Amino acid sequence: MSQKPPLVGQEDSNYVYHHHTPLSKKRFKGSLNSRGSVWERLLSLYALPEIENERIDRELNWYLQHPDYIARVQERAEPYMHLILNEIEAKDLPGELALLPIVESAFLPEAYSKSDASGLWQFIPATGRLFGLKQDSWYDGRRDVYASTKAATTFLKQLNETFDGDWLLALASYNYGKGNIRKAIERNEDLSLPTDYWSLNLPEETMNYVPRLLAVAKLFAHADEYHVPLQYIPNKPYFEVVDIKSQLDLDKAAQLANTPLKEFLKLNPGFNRWTTAPEGPHRLLVPVDQAQSFKRNLAMLPDEDRVAQHRYYEERVPHVPHDEQVTQVAYNRHKVRSGETLTSIATRNHTTTKAIRQANHLAGNTIHSGMILKIPSSRNSANFPIIAKASKSHLQNSRTYTVRKGDTFWKIGQNFSVSGKDIASWNKLTLASSLTPGQKLIIKGGEQQLVTSSSAEPNPFRLIHYTVKPGDSLMKITRKFNVSLTDLRKWNSDTIGKALRPGQKIKILIDNSQPTT
Repeated sequence: MSQKPPLVGQEDSNYVYHHHTPLSKKRFKGSLNSRGSVWERLLSLYALPEIENERIDRELNWYLQHPDYIARVQERAEPYMHLILNEIEAKDLPGELALLPIVESAFLPEAYSKSDASGLWQFIPATGRLFGLKQDSWYDGRRDVYASTKAATTFLKQLNETFDGDWLLALASYNYGKGNIRKAIERNEDLSLPTDYWSLNLPEETMNYVPRLLAVAKLFAHADEYHVPLQYIPNKPYFEVVDIKSQLDLDKAAQLANTPLKEFLKLNPGFNRWTTAPEGPHRLLVPVDQAQSFKRNLAMLPDEDRVAQHRYYEERVPHVPHDEQVTQVAYNRHKVRSGETLTSIATRNHTTTKAIRQANHLAGNTIHSGMILKIPSSRNSANFPIIAKASKSHLQNSRTYTVRKGDTFWKIGQNFSVSGKDIASWNKLTLASSLTPGQKLIIKGGEQQLVTSSSAEPNPFRLIHYTVKPGDSLMKITRKFNVSLTDLRKWNSDTIGKALRPGQKIKILIDNSQPTT
């Protein structure tokens, strides 16, 4: 539990803070592993004063004890940092704010909180709409990386102006609400107490929120001193924003961009269904090295093929011409209710989380209340196919794919709905051949359909019983196991009261595919 700041007249070295020069590029240029990186640019934009405070030190120690977490958030940040820094610089904001998604969402654009906040910047629905982030069954602008970054930086600038240039109060209000921060200031004024951030009596989450960002900023500024490696991310655009003019199937878009669907959805997580929204936004983020070929391929795509996959994603599949050879799958529709998880929905419908993710083009297991999901019927879910289009004209198409780190023939085949064996054959290789990053492979689209059995995959979830240790809190446990506070409370609704007790047993559902911190 966080200690409260001392009252006026009390002396406590833990809460003495000192203003120094900003954490600038000039001062910390030696902490960078390489030149021309986003981190070099980030530090050059630092503008907040360095502060010595026990709350900051506590958060910093947590990060230093979890270097694997720092490595993961850097990896996740790679597609987004250049865009974020562009907006930070354009609005003349302190560079430290570019690290706020670490605190808000761990740089997961699909992140969803107990308060219905969503996206990299964790907008709640009402605030999202206030800043122009459209939300409906087709699209959620809070998860749109491009739109939400513009909205968040605008919001932060407004909050700073509201609190007369005090960035710590602005950040606290981003977390707790500007009305609540004003009330806290008024309470201190009535008691003739200081009204700076450190002197306010705030909820524990907000008490830790600002120190957490300052701790992250300090860690990146002193990376060499703390022996924290900064992963090289070049200071150049990762994606290009492309105007697609009208609705487009996301699978089709990924193919036109020669990009694996999973990677494509990381750039475009705002769409709730298998296509972009009929009424827009009509834009997609496309990896910059594929943008020109995407535009060319899109220009050659007949209008009637832009949303062709509607045919085999509908619950009732109409007659399909024989020469299109489309795999047909039956679905039920399900509207997500508050408290539901992908696992509980899959269990109730006798299917798997993987089948539901594939049917709805979900990049992960994150869902939210009100979302419409297509649920594969039980007779198909045990052998849910990765759907491939195989029209005669498509059989003649081929594309070049650049091998990425960790790729295998099987994995690439999954992305393009072809077999790994065929990929090897098309490139005069064998399945035993090694693949190296940067290697070019020819992919002949749709010549062979690959159907994988989801029931053959092991369950990615594992239930454990965790023994509460002295000093544990719910928030600390959620960080340790990468689970949400909402889920943790739900799994233990019959045992978790107002406080945890050392020795208490609690249930945690572990996703084996997501490493814990």
